[in-house]
Amino acid sequence: MRAAVIESPGRAVLATVPDPVPGPGEVVVEVAACGLCGTDLHILQGEFAPSLPLVPGHEFAGEVVATGGAAGGLKAGDRVAVDPSLYCHACRYCRTGHANLCDRWAAIGVSAPGGAAEYALAPAANCVKLPDHVGLQDAALIEPLSCAVRGYDVLSARMGARVLIYGSGTMGLMMLELAKRTGAAGVDVVDISPERLATARTLGCSGTAAAAGEFGRPGGWDVVIDATGNAAAIQDGLGRVAKAGTFLQFGVADYATTAVIEPYRIYNREITITGSMAVLHSYERAADLFAAGVIDPGVFISDRLPLEGYPEALERFAAGKGRKIVVVP
Repeated sequence: MRAAVIESPGRAVLATVPDPVPGPGEVVVEVAACGLCGTDLHILQGEFAPSLPLVPGHEFAGEVVATGGAAGGLKAGDRVAVDPSLYCHACRYCRTGHANLCDRWAAIGVSAPGGAAEYALAPAANCVKLPDHVGLQDAALIEPLSCAVRGYDVLSARMGARVLIYGSGTMGLMMLELAKRTGAAGVDVVDISPERLATARTLGCSGTAAAAGEFGRPGGWDVVIDATGNAAAIQDGLGRVAKAGTFLQFGVADYATTAVIEPYRIYNREITITGSMAVLHSYERAADLFAAGVIDPGVFISDRLPLEGYPEALERFAAGKGRKIVVVP
């Protein structure tokens, strides 16, 4: 089959690889679409993935075309979205309900061949059946939405909160949509891209700016979310948290990224600094929210490229062009 392959740091190509064969408890999915995200750029840079070469792609959906034994009732023809998480189910974190922090954490498209291919192998237990009205090429958005749902699980945001989001790419916009639906009194968005800020306004944010200081809110925000992973944004955001407020590190930063905190300020203002890692008990809920129309694929997906365009898709994403970019095998 044809697949995108990250061969070595900085090099992605289209290649022919063996077709996947399902074992017990596994299915083969014919991929309808596969999304790109920041994790794919980290893999391209030689981070995250245990070894290269690798078929990337952890955001995908499609149709089941083959099953192994004990496939949990799945059959050929079922339309599914795939949770890429691969947990050991044996370590302390898995046993205590924190499987996303698994000591042996792995994921389809990160440590195992992913969905940037014509076909992908997945555990049957990771597949969520989709209703007929959900477009399979759109359903690649369910995985990033499940990460956003996990972020809001961590926040436990209270009604009437004032929210500030750094970044209006796919993830920042998803956090905006969820903030609006969890009772936020207002959601302001910071980004240096006028095009992306225009999309945030289309989705109904309270205000947009190229820098948080332009909002004129000296008391800060109850909830500050970094959806960029950018060191300057993180540093600025830590200083924008209101008394008794929360800062959520949601964007994926480079390993070497650092920020300075002020311990007295955290103590004196009772500020919470927390993080949200990937997916945890949130994938099926995200699929339900997606089916209910919480996000509009027409707004979120800006580019649909053929599988041959995967290297170009990476370049476009790295340059900050568009919103969600998907490849369509």
